[in-house]
Amino acid sequence: MQRVRTPEERFVNLPDFAFEAKYAEVKDPTGGEPLRMAYYDEGPSDGDVVLLMHGEPSWSYLYRFTIPALVSARHRVIAPDLIGFGQSDKPADRDDYTYARHVEWVRELLFDHLDLQNVTLFAQDWGSLIGLRLVGEHPERFARVAIGNGGLPTGNERVNEAFRAWQEYSQSAPDLHVGGIVSGGCVVRLKPEVVAAYDAPFPDDTYKQGARQFPLLVPTSPEDPAHDANAAAWAVLEKWEKPFLCCFSDSDPITKGGDKKFLATVPGTKGQAHVTIEGGGHFLQEEKGPELAAVLNVFAGVK
Repeated sequence: MQRVRTPEERFVNLPDFAFEAKYAEVKDPTGGEPLRMAYYDEGPSDGDVVLLMHGEPSWSYLYRFTIPALVSARHRVIAPDLIGFGQSDKPADRDDYTYARHVEWVRELLFDHLDLQNVTLFAQDWGSLIGLRLVGEHPERFARVAIGNGGLPTGNERVNEAFRAWQEYSQSAPDLHVGGIVSGGCVVRLKPEVVAAYDAPFPDDTYKQGARQFPLLVPTSPEDPAHDANAAAWAVLEKWEKPFLCCFSDSDPITKGGDKKFLATVPGTKGQAHVTIEGGGHFLQEEKGPELAAVLNVFAGVK
């Protein structure tokens, strides 16, 4: 597998981001050299683990306002950069990006390298597609789950127009301006230096093959290769009695109403303090990071 690695100087002096990446090697399923996967490990090593999963086309920079408040509450925070994003290696061929491979790469990092147990998951966007698959396949590793602006589609659902428009744009835009996409997914447009920080992992289009491919990997028909595995994960969630919290924002056209299936289906949602975070767009962590952290600190404190 051919891959590119973003030069480290691209990540120097980013606004409000003082976290140092750590690295683990995960397998190349084509038999080549391992890929380097970045993650951030903040807070006390003996703290209860809060896992923060980002989506597309962002990276863990998205959590820069969430991590400190969680650490202040003595949580150990783990935030991976998905392969193809952030400071992780980026396969150079779009065909090397598959849903199944991403689930396996994250599993390998979290459980083989870090051996995480008793995890509180927060996931958004593609973070939920990957994170909830891991919950379904390894429920014993997770203590509780919180989802904001995310889901676990099987391909049986109706696809809304906002997602269709994003999918079409991601394939047709001659220049996939990642920072501009994140800014456009917020209620208030981001400052130029913050837009530049989201662009940092992608010096040119060579580095954006994952960002281009991810929208096509979301299951939109029952024939999708991920249908069966996602349906199996839902079968686990339908019996999930551990705490499960919905904390969607109020201004995301792509995932609006996505909490309804969880609330109707997952037993662990009963009795939880579900919240709608006001004033946040699709990337609620960017706009409402401290508010999200406050919700998670209360939730993760429930034993």
